[in-house]
Amino acid sequence: MKKFTFELEKVLEFRNFEKEQAEGELSKALAVETEINNNLKTIAQQYAAVKASMKGSKDFQDIMAQSRYNNLLDYQKEELLKQLAEAKLVTEQKREVLRECMKKTTALEKLRDKKLEDWKQAADYEEAEMLDEVKNKM
Repeated sequence: MKKFTFELEKVLEFRNFEKEQAEGELSKALAVETEINNNLKTIAQQYAAVKASMKGSKDFQDIMAQSRYNNLLDYQKEELLKQLAEAKLVTEQKREVLRECMKKTTALEKLRDKKLEDWKQAADYEEAEMLDEVKNKM
């Protein structure tokens, strides 16, 4: 009995490699998003800390410093939100590439499974035929 071979195995291996690459790229894009979100949380914490530390302060210099610092935090927040929007676009593009890779891989895997099932049926039939021949010779 000959061994099962899938003619497109090399193509399937290449598609799996592409899929793994796409997963890696998506992971990197998600990491960038996570980093930006963490930076936004840090800014929010800094804003809350300054607000809490300045509560009840009547010194004009402190109030002006707080105002300038809040303006800086607002500017940083706006820049991070722009970066986050861009990162989300990149992530969605990477996600779409991964979807396409998964479709191609899944199609080849289904084809391989179908061929394997056909091969098993043919092997079972061939084995049954051999057993019948041996049985008839006896």
